[in-house]
Amino acid sequence: MTTDFKSFGFLTQLEENLVEMNFTTPTPIQAQSLGPLLEGKDLLGIAQTGTGKTAAFALPIAQQLAEKKMKMRPGKFRSLILAPTRELASQIHRDIRSYSQGTGLKVAIVFGGIKSHNQIKALKAGPDIVVATPGRLEDLYNQGYVKFDQVTSLVLDEADRMLDMGFIDSIRNIISLLPIQRQNIFFSATMPKAVLSLASEFLVDPVKVEVTPESSVVERIQQQVINLQSALKFGLLLEILNQKETSKALIFTRTKVEADQLTDDLVHAKVDCEVIHGDVDQKVRSQIMKEFRSGKLPILIATDVAARGLDIDQVSHVINYDVPVEAEVYVHRIGRTGRAGKEGVALTFCTYKEGREIQNIADLIQVPLPIADLDKVDWPSLGFQSMDISKLEMAPKKEADRPKAKPRPHQQANIDINNNYKKYGNKW
Repeated sequence: MTTDFKSFGFLTQLEENLVEMNFTTPTPIQAQSLGPLLEGKDLLGIAQTGTGKTAAFALPIAQQLAEKKMKMRPGKFRSLILAPTRELASQIHRDIRSYSQGTGLKVAIVFGGIKSHNQIKALKAGPDIVVATPGRLEDLYNQGYVKFDQVTSLVLDEADRMLDMGFIDSIRNIISLLPIQRQNIFFSATMPKAVLSLASEFLVDPVKVEVTPESSVVERIQQQVINLQSALKFGLLLEILNQKETSKALIFTRTKVEADQLTDDLVHAKVDCEVIHGDVDQKVRSQIMKEFRSGKLPILIATDVAARGLDIDQVSHVINYDVPVEAEVYVHRIGRTGRAGKEGVALTFCTYKEGREIQNIADLIQVPLPIADLDKVDWPSLGFQSMDISKLEMAPKKEADRPKAKPRPHQQANIDINNNYKKYGNKW
């Protein structure tokens, strides 16, 4: 296996960028993917987030495009990278700009949730690479702002997640508009039948790369399932968040309503935290993620919009406040910790009626999950030195009992719209 990047023959500028970013030794996914992709072959990769797969496809694309520079006409581009979420698309966009700095390549990003004016402007400038979510890209194509006839490479990142989110029709439609002669790159953390079927439709004699067993979990993550009554979950969460060992925590709930309510309850308990989910304005989400990445914000509550693809350094704890319905989601949630060689802790709060979901997770990851009742958890083995669960605070049970919280930014926006409509009616 290749042990350094120099052996791949990258352009001098790309090599200098790698040195500047302290990239010295390729990760396993990079070592296995870079060679075939530089040769122009199609590739099917099975790799979880945090394995370095963005560089695995971005560096060969940057090399190929920089070697053969072309001035693109408005709306046209040469490489298309599709991602399931705004957050992942933004991260890929940021990474590719870093890898290709100084090469003259232009990278545009397209996603929903914000006004499209700046995205249209970037497309009219004729970028070399477009990173996009399928829905917004399809919409801009229908409006006449996108032309696919110059695309020479296609990347589907987190293909399984895109299918889970219902993008299959948009993906098939977009791919049908691309030139037949192109390089295809599919990456997926898991490889269910639907992904294999899609890959077989569009990949031509692909090289298959798999760096870890399908659906495996990072060995550096210490997992613990805690059986407890639902009424005790909030108090246990407070106790965990108040421990000095919990330096940076990511908390997952199943729904947006639960995420908002948990955030309000924690803020009332004087816990510094924020929330992101699909209803939060994209600019607000970006600012929250910036503060969480930097460490300024120590605690983030999220729905599964944040479970896939986000590369967040130094997350000490992932807490599943709710057990995910789909076992695959568990793998992606806990993968936000234990990254870049660091150790992490993943705690899952499990009520007694969620035993089936826990068993499904254990079957998927093929590893016995440590399960213990609340009063039998070995807290010191998880790194907590002073855990006291003798008197846990309970969250308010009824809406009337809950403290009246200040509306979060996305909630305030809806309040303003409703108030304006009430005041001005149809005239507004």
